[in-house]
Amino acid sequence: MPPAGIALCGLLILLLAGPSVVAGQPAPRSPRQLQHAVDQVLADTLFRNAFWGVLVYDLAHDRTLVARHAGKSFLPASNTKLYTTAAALDLLGPDFRYRTTLYAAGTVRDSVLHGALLLRGAGDPSLGSYYDPLTGEPVDSLDVTAVFRAWADSLRAAGIAAIEGDVIGDDDVMDDQPLGIGWSWDDEPYSYAAELGGLVFSDNVIRLRTEGRQPGAPAHLTWRPLQTDYVEVVNRTRSVPADSSFDLDYDRARAQNILYVSGQAPQGRSRETALTISNPTRYAAHVLRQVLMDEGIPVLGTARDVDDLSIRPDYAAPTVVPVATYLSPPLSDLVRIVNKPSQNLYADQLLRTLGVHVPVDLPEEEAGPPGSTERGLTAAMRTFARAGVDTSRLRLADGSGLSRMNLVTPEMTLALLRYMWHHPDPPTRAAFLASLPVGGVDGTLEHRFPDGPAHGSVRAKTGTLTGVSTLSGYVPS
Repeated sequence: MPPAGIALCGLLILLLAGPSVVAGQPAPRSPRQLQHAVDQVLADTLFRNAFWGVLVYDLAHDRTLVARHAGKSFLPASNTKLYTTAAALDLLGPDFRYRTTLYAAGTVRDSVLHGALLLRGAGDPSLGSYYDPLTGEPVDSLDVTAVFRAWADSLRAAGIAAIEGDVIGDDDVMDDQPLGIGWSWDDEPYSYAAELGGLVFSDNVIRLRTEGRQPGAPAHLTWRPLQTDYVEVVNRTRSVPADSSFDLDYDRARAQNILYVSGQAPQGRSRETALTISNPTRYAAHVLRQVLMDEGIPVLGTARDVDDLSIRPDYAAPTVVPVATYLSPPLSDLVRIVNKPSQNLYADQLLRTLGVHVPVDLPEEEAGPPGSTERGLTAAMRTFARAGVDTSRLRLADGSGLSRMNLVTPEMTLALLRYMWHHPDPPTRAAFLASLPVGGVDGTLEHRFPDGPAHGSVRAKTGTLTGVSTLSGYVPS
């Protein structure tokens, strides 16, 4: 019986490149042979309900080898991150860094701050992140509160041993729209749909561990950082025999921090899942307050969002003094976290960052407010136009590709990749190429191309949504 087939929209863009390809050398296979091989794959009965866009281009000889529906529009899924990271590197430069600052607002008498702490965000996704900027991969053993603990030392060095007022998170560098346009409500509890904003901490998630106990008893639930009481976790689980499998469901009440966990967990085994929180700004302030008290600095006030205040802080006032700063890794490292594991939060934060730092020529009613996704996309169009992308047909709604309102053509992605390959600034080019997963080695390509000539040589970005699969990048010929 033939396979039932799959309903799939696929996008494949490969640029033949690498040191073995130089002008004057013949291509490794004739275009006709390559076209025949591609057509054989696409004709498989498994794909009879699928619609593919394919474009294979020889960079050395500046010619198209295979083109199938190359001018049609497709959902790019996480191939959108190619556009985001290319624009960020092109417009901000690979050495760009975020600066998050802690201010003491008030007067200090007898080692007590008679006033508030202001945690002023810069939109930095790396503050307290679980991701290693050197590898781009998450590291479970990282202490995400390390920065806040260091800040406790900075406060003591500034002569502050107690806080009389509140800890206030300031996210005003970006707009307050927490989710991307076109994101599914079903995704909201999960880390790949973490809320966005001008103040980010710990990837805007908690990490919930579910451990099976005696069969029939509820599973044991713990979470980090700090088993924080910022969230309430409702346990609807049960433990099952050790030879059973995990079957867990998660939900979060909309715009609230009540998490529901249901299903089964095998006895003696555990599983950790990253789940989103609502209002990352208050979350960051809450955990900072908790860390300071753990470090022996009492805080009499509460954790608050700057939006709760009737008057915004005046950072130019003489009583508002910076006491600690966190400087992010360079953008060249951050884009590695975006592309290798396909980290959505970082991607969308980078896009909004363009809307903060890159000037635009349009009025605000057309470009969007500073720090918004709309403003970031307006700024990014400068890069896309330089790359030769047909911006009149390009449709982007977010920076991560989670939205189903994104539409690109294979020809557009080819133009972007070709531009970054020939980028006039060598460090920008190098940072972009180094951010891409390597076939059979790391990132989302770690388990693809396990052997053969593609292993260790393909550099490409994957993309996956329900019914969508994309792959775009570079391969040596």
